[in-house]
Amino acid sequence: MHIEQTEINGFLIDTFNQHKLDVGKTQGICPLCSHDRKPENRKQKCASYDWERGLGTCHNCNSSFQLHTYQRKGASDKEYTRPEPYIENLLKSKAIEWFEGRGISQGTLNDLKVGEGPEYMPQTGKKENTIQFNYIIGDQLINIKYRDGRKNFKLYKGAEKVFYNINSIVGYKDCIITEGEMDVLALHEAGVTNAISVPNGATLHHNNLDYLDNCIDYFEDKEKIILALDVDEPGLALRRELVRRLGAEVCFLVDFEDCKDANEYLTKYGKEKLQNCIAKARAYPLENVTTFKDIEGDVTDFVKNGFKPGFQIGLPNFDRIFSTYTGQFITVTGIPSSGKSDFVDQMVVGYNRNYGWRTGFASPENAPNYLHAHKLMRKVWGDMPQREDIGSNKWNEVADHVNDNFFFIDMEKYTLESVLRKGAELVKRKGIKCLVIDPFNKVRDKNASSIDVNIYTMEYLTKIESFAKKYDVLVFIVAHPTKMYKNSDGKIEEPNMYNIKGGGEWYDASYHGLLIHRDYDAKNTKVKVLKVKFQNLGDNGAECFFTWEPKSGRFVPDQASIAQEEPMPWE
Repeated sequence: MHIEQTEINGFLIDTFNQHKLDVGKTQGICPLCSHDRKPENRKQKCASYDWERGLGTCHNCNSSFQLHTYQRKGASDKEYTRPEPYIENLLKSKAIEWFEGRGISQGTLNDLKVGEGPEYMPQTGKKENTIQFNYIIGDQLINIKYRDGRKNFKLYKGAEKVFYNINSIVGYKDCIITEGEMDVLALHEAGVTNAISVPNGATLHHNNLDYLDNCIDYFEDKEKIILALDVDEPGLALRRELVRRLGAEVCFLVDFEDCKDANEYLTKYGKEKLQNCIAKARAYPLENVTTFKDIEGDVTDFVKNGFKPGFQIGLPNFDRIFSTYTGQFITVTGIPSSGKSDFVDQMVVGYNRNYGWRTGFASPENAPNYLHAHKLMRKVWGDMPQREDIGSNKWNEVADHVNDNFFFIDMEKYTLESVLRKGAELVKRKGIKCLVIDPFNKVRDKNASSIDVNIYTMEYLTKIESFAKKYDVLVFIVAHPTKMYKNSDGKIEEPNMYNIKGGGEWYDASYHGLLIHRDYDAKNTKVKVLKVKFQNLGDNGAECFFTWEPKSGRFVPDQASIAQEEPMPWE
């Protein structure tokens, strides 16, 4: 006796046996092609059914299909505008002809619920007839992508960003990610039905992956994720970020040969060759193993343009003496109450403003979290929020921004292993590009193999470096000096990296080192570059000065010191 399943791979079944097939049978007709076959072949058993996995495979049309529909998994906790419930707007003949010219049949358009209708397009300032790609999760319409005849696009205002056709990958151990809805249609036409698309294409510097945050649970069971993206610069940037978030070990790459994308490949070479192209996807380069082909693009760029500029925080006097790459770590030191944590906050807020980077904090020094959140809120806001600001549009805007971009790792006992594990989870689920450990002596390495301080320090920093490289994250380590010395005037001397417990290992292993030193008499804060690993990223020994603005908590370049600055060697 067959008992209906209620769940597959953690997804609750919404409609069991959506095609009304013979439940429990391992073979039968195909819901995709049997009705189009000759009358004498329509009842022929051309498909295999896997009820446990909820998938069917047709041996006639070489397509796969889902036996059930599923409820949404991992819904966002934010409130979004929802389009009106889906009403099937049938495509007119002219639109159908256009799709046929791109190799897409009406059957595929019906399967993926592509519609047509008038919509106001801001690019033209009037209503246009549009193609409408419906973004559906479970049985709910989440968003709509509109495309007019001039190739203008827009998404439904205020709606949640999710992957297009995300329902199609439930139950599969593999899936294909493309850069546009047309590529999904092309793959579906070729019988590759477990394909999805990003909603907003690819950009070179600011790939906002909110849609991945909102759909991350759909990838938990995936053993193979095929990235079928464009090979231009924006497409390569999107590829790198998806690999970083999803894990290189499950990612595979497609070579579309002389074509830009899947749809162009379909129109030029046909369905069967497109299927084969996807089947031949190659594994993403192995971790810790690099071939010339893997980095040929980087080599070419270096030959053409030289060193890539480092990332900067947006404070001109600091940016001229220091910048950095990701995949590295920065050691920040200074005497107590010198502003180390505050300046690190200023840096990550600057990276967030300039590049959209998100940050995870393991900061027992900044506890309780609400005070740390308040400090970040002030830096983002540029002012001290007052009681009357609570609930205002500005308050809500800044609060939402802090909520979406800064994450506090809150543990009863911090260990390096647990922090790095949580950091890896934040990379996957939230896309963080910065991780702050503040201070290092309160995030202990319980798995260190030696009690010798120098060996312990080197093991600690090696684990940090491995994490930074694997996830392409910039790590900040705030480290206090062990001793403080006074000069002949009674002033505390500036510490350096050798004053941190573990001494020379900090200087040798760190990519960069920064000193934050407050001069209470001069009422300013000095930031000094103690070490920069690559000469093109900064200047060892260079320093700049700031005053501290108490309302916003921001560091403001000290104008008097800027006037005395000497040009850098590269200026």
